[in-house]
Amino acid sequence: MRTEIQTYTKISAFENIKIEPFDANKRYTRPHRHNKYLELVYFTKGTGMHYMDEEGYPIQPPLAFVVKKDEVHHWAIDSVPEGFVIIIKEDFLEKTLDRYINLQLNALENHRVIFTKDDTSLFPLFEIACKELKSLGAERDFIMEGILKAILSKILSFAPAYPKQTLGEIDHLFIELLEKDLKNDVGYYAQALSTTSQNLNAVCKRKFDKTASTVIAEHIIKEAKRQLLYTDLSATEIAYNLSFGDVSHFVKFFKRFEQKTPLQFKKETLVP
Repeated sequence: MRTEIQTYTKISAFENIKIEPFDANKRYTRPHRHNKYLELVYFTKGTGMHYMDEEGYPIQPPLAFVVKKDEVHHWAIDSVPEGFVIIIKEDFLEKTLDRYINLQLNALENHRVIFTKDDTSLFPLFEIACKELKSLGAERDFIMEGILKAILSKILSFAPAYPKQTLGEIDHLFIELLEKDLKNDVGYYAQALSTTSQNLNAVCKRKFDKTASTVIAEHIIKEAKRQLLYTDLSATEIAYNLSFGDVSHFVKFFKRFEQKTPLQFKKETLVP
């Protein structure tokens, strides 16, 4: 019985960033999420599907997939793939002195798929990054940050434009908190962010055109869907995991947003 969603760790405890060619042997994987790191996968060859949460995306190179640390994903690749993988841990973001990289990664998280067209410079940049990451020179970290910035800039240049966001804004910190600790309580997050519920609500209305409670609800529903699809937990167990007082409250909450009960959603949604 699957009682929780599998969590994979593809980077050692001694590394903060990893850049390497995509492993052609990992063409089919089980649904999983990552252990506190963001993954960017760039394909130049390959066909098949990439599933993130309940959505499936065709692999049509050249393109890049962005897999956030809370998302459940898996591969179903039906031809030999070619490309690269970047894994970035939270520790890397805390230690880097280049704030622009943080802004780039914040922008990247607005997307799941970015079609890069035929760009002749991306592949060589990835090759240089792989080579430099193996070096032991004192300047390695500075060189890696420069190459990473170049790769992210190139990929983001093909992405649809989103409003610029200042590092450390309340809305960004709010989303970070939601990814770590889900509670259906605006006051809880306002207190954690050292602000008021009214101000948090105003920030959400300005940034997302939604109330704070709606933003919270969307994250709760998203996580509920993951547990319904990728575990064998009952609705009662999922309600408990998501801090609902009882299962009837959870079912009503879910139905209010999805127009169907959790059980109906699970039966009607097919995930390979």
